[in-house]
Amino acid sequence: MSDLPRFIGERAARQLSNTTKTPPQWRGATPRWFIQMLPWVPVEAGVYRVNQALDEQFTVRCTPDPNELLPQAFSDYETSPREYVLSSVTTTVAVHTRISDLYRSPMDQVKEQLSLAVDKMKEKQESELINNATYGLVHNVDPDFRIAPRKGTPTPDDLDQLISTVWKEPAFFLAHPKAIAAFGRECTRRGVPPAILTLFGSPFLSWRGLPLVPSDKIKITGNKSDILLMRVGERKRGVVGLFQPGLPGEVSPSLSVRLMGINQQGAAQYLLSLYCSSAVLTHDALGMLEGVTIDHFHEYP
Repeated sequence: MSDLPRFIGERAARQLSNTTKTPPQWRGATPRWFIQMLPWVPVEAGVYRVNQALDEQFTVRCTPDPNELLPQAFSDYETSPREYVLSSVTTTVAVHTRISDLYRSPMDQVKEQLSLAVDKMKEKQESELINNATYGLVHNVDPDFRIAPRKGTPTPDDLDQLISTVWKEPAFFLAHPKAIAAFGRECTRRGVPPAILTLFGSPFLSWRGLPLVPSDKIKITGNKSDILLMRVGERKRGVVGLFQPGLPGEVSPSLSVRLMGINQQGAAQYLLSLYCSSAVLTHDALGMLEGVTIDHFHEYP
């Protein structure tokens, strides 16, 4: 009897079948909820000036005597206001024309390369909004609005203290997911589980009605991290993001993609530029709980 196979094998059959493919999946992508929750203000020419009124004496009278001279008052302005110049997140992408010509089905090679680059640039944008030495939020918290945890770990008492510091219409907390988990453990320990809010179709822990928005761009140093609380929006004199509309080659607000040409090797080169900054309009719009311990776990009987 012959040992030859009597039917086609799986490996051979696959040579005639089509494979369903996904676009390239970048494991470093995050939801970037902070960028979505931050109100964005258009900048006319790359510069945003924050004019502030000085805290001088402002005299008023309540039901003055008819013969009394009325007080004279005015609000003076800061003579050297802070100006925020948009910074750029920039890179280039090159795709050989042979690749884009021959291997363009079922997915456009140039489009996929640019999509991945844009995703990585937006991750960098979120990191800069938080950590940039000039305009990053963690470097622009007023010293009077920086508080320390009472016992190291982030407790409900600590977040209440932070809310009492940024009490004028706070919008949300911003923290590393591990700091949020540490706060959740402290709530569990005390028998006060945080309420769950649904935003963008995802569940968020909250405290006193304010969502704790996670971002892995908040730095961890050793076993410690920070928790921010902010008021947002230009009308509320809060924290805002800044962008430049109407850029040449704009594909989304403040993001442009431009073809630089084809080099001698036959590669098409693209320039990607994303312009952004952030501004804290008044000092009481942003507070921070500094140096909370994130690796403490409780033993339960």
